[in-house]
Amino acid sequence: MPLPPDFVASLECPSTEEIIQRTQVTRSTAHPSAYLELRNELKPIDLYCYFSARFGMPNGIQNFLRNDHSDNLVHWDWTLKHRESLIGFWGTNFRTDLFVIGELEFTSSERLELIDQIRADFKNHGLKMAAVREKLEHWTEFVNPYARLTRTIHSLRHELSNLDLSSPFSSEFNTPSSAIEQAKVWKAVTESHSRAYGLCFGIRSMLPVWAEAFLNLLIFVLARPDVKSDNRLMESIYRQQIDVRIRGLHLSCIGFEKPIDFKTEACKNFHRLINERNDLLHGNVVPEKQKFNEVYFLGKVPVFKEYRSLWDRTLAVEGNSVGIGQLDQEIQTVENFVAYVLSCLKQNQREFMQAVLRKRDLATNIKDGRFGVLFPDHLIDSRPVFEGKNTTVAQSADDSCSTDQEERQR
Repeated sequence: MPLPPDFVASLECPSTEEIIQRTQVTRSTAHPSAYLELRNELKPIDLYCYFSARFGMPNGIQNFLRNDHSDNLVHWDWTLKHRESLIGFWGTNFRTDLFVIGELEFTSSERLELIDQIRADFKNHGLKMAAVREKLEHWTEFVNPYARLTRTIHSLRHELSNLDLSSPFSSEFNTPSSAIEQAKVWKAVTESHSRAYGLCFGIRSMLPVWAEAFLNLLIFVLARPDVKSDNRLMESIYRQQIDVRIRGLHLSCIGFEKPIDFKTEACKNFHRLINERNDLLHGNVVPEKQKFNEVYFLGKVPVFKEYRSLWDRTLAVEGNSVGIGQLDQEIQTVENFVAYVLSCLKQNQREFMQAVLRKRDLATNIKDGRFGVLFPDHLIDSRPVFEGKNTTVAQSADDSCSTDQEERQR
C-alpha cells in the first residue's frame, strides 16, 4: 500500500518515557512488522542533521544503552510515532536500521517512497540542519602506512619461512634414481626457491619504506604546533634527506627527552641499510657486489678458478643476489632503529606513539588538524532477529533479502 503523501510530515517524536511505556504494555505482542535498511540513499550525516533539526536530541531507548565512546552497535536512535505505530531509526556502523512496530507494512516500494519524502523535507529544515552540521566535528580517517607495511612484511616473512628451501642434492649433485625423477625434483625445487626469492626481494624492497613510514608518522603526530601549522615547513621536513630528518627530530617534534645520536649502532646499521637500497630498488649493475664466480679463458677454453656445483651456479646465485641470507638481520635492523628512536622520547610520548604505531586506522580533524584514533581495531555489525514473526524486510536494491534464519546466524 502506498504511503500517505504526508507520512513523513505527520511523524511525531514521543518522549522516551512514552516509548518505554508503549513497548512494556505491548511487550507480548509488540514486534517489528517491517525492517528496512537505509544505506547511502539517505546519507547518514544528512539524516542525523535532519532528525536533530526537526526533533531535537535522539529520543530512542538505544541512546541510553550505548556507552560514552564510539564502540557501540547503535550510535544514535530516533524512535518516531505515526498514529499507533512506532518507527525506530538506528544509526549503526554500516547502515541505518529502520524498525516499524505496529500495523504499518513496508515493501521495497514504500521504502523508496519514504526516502523520497524525507529527502523532499530537507528543504523545510535547511537552516537548522546547517546549524546542526556546524556543531559536528569533521574528521577524516586514513590508513596508517607504518602499520600496513608492518602487517605486510610480517605476513610475507611468515610465508617465506614456510617454504622448504633445503637442497635435495649434495654438493656433488648426486642425481636421483632416474633422469625423469631428477627433472621432477629439480622443477619442484626451482619453483619453491623462485617463490622464495621473489618474496625476499619484495620484503627487502619494503624495509627502507617501512622505516621511512615510521619517521614520517612520528613527525606527523609529534610535530611542534608551529611546524604543523605551516604546510610549507612540513613539506620541507618530509623532503629532507632521511639522515638529516632523523638528526633533526628533536627540533621539529615535541616529546623528545634527548636528541638522536647518529653514532649509535642502531643508527649506523640503519644508515648502511639505506645506503644499499639504491642498488636494490633501481637495479643498479655493481659487479663487485653481484659477483658469484671467477673463470679464466685460454682462447675459448674456460679454466675455472674452482669448481662449483650445479646448485651453486644456479639457485644459490639467485638466493645470494636477492640477499635471502641477510633478510632477518635487515628486518632486525629496522626494528632496532625504531626501538632506539622511541627510546629517545619521554615516557608518556613513547607509550602514546607505541599505541599509535599499532593502529591500522588513524584520523585528523579537518578544521584544526588535530590527530586522533576514532574507532577500535574491531568492527561490529549486527542484524535484527525476528523469531517466529512475519516481518517484511525491505532492503536496498543491491542487497539480497535475508531469511529469518540467516539473520539469526549473523
